[in-house]
Amino acid sequence: MNVLLVDDEPLELDQLEYLISPLFPFWNLYKAYDGSQALAICQKVKIHLAFLDINLPGKSGLELGDELRQLNPDVDLIIVTAYQNFHYAKQSIRLGVVDYMTKPVIESELVEILSKYRNSTAHTEYSRVIHDALSIIHEKYADKLNLADLAAEVHINATYLSRRFTEEVGVSFSEYLMQYRIQMAKKLLLSHPDWSISTVAEKTGFNSQHYFSTIFRKQMGSTPKEYREKEK
Repeated sequence: MNVLLVDDEPLELDQLEYLISPLFPFWNLYKAYDGSQALAICQKVKIHLAFLDINLPGKSGLELGDELRQLNPDVDLIIVTAYQNFHYAKQSIRLGVVDYMTKPVIESELVEILSKYRNSTAHTEYSRVIHDALSIIHEKYADKLNLADLAAEVHINATYLSRRFTEEVGVSFSEYLMQYRIQMAKKLLLSHPDWSISTVAEKTGFNSQHYFSTIFRKQMGSTPKEYREKEK
């Protein structure tokens, strides 16, 4: 399941990611700081669930929700806001928002809202082959993992695995592996401030610090060093 988190406050985004990841380890979480970044992600990936902050720079979360619905009528929208405003609530209802959360996000409230997805086959379950493939990626992301090796481990043809992976996960194997490596790198950058950028790159499966920094900047908009300094 592909989940979009949109908030212009990095700490709020990180908190949502931190709370959701242990509950649904196979969900793909995409983070955006404004409507433009969010729409760019949605042009590449089919989003199934979106958490939208109402007060975003440029267009509001409700306006963004309307545009996401035009791209994908089946997307579930959850509005997150620091303001308990009846006007917002009315607009949310009109937009077909499935839930409405206030900041600061309370873990128990989030768990309750997401409980419906735990039992939804359409949103949480992959085929056995893809489930096994994702488990292997999460375990061996730091190794030299390629599609052929992964296909051999799940005992199917590489071409078939590639097609099924893209169909079920929404992105290709290589894209998912890269995104997961970056996600793990972000955690290591903050949890091990004494580690060099080169060490983090090695621990997350990148061949060189330069390549790691290039990919990281492309995805996050900042270098690993800048990200570490900004988030610490």
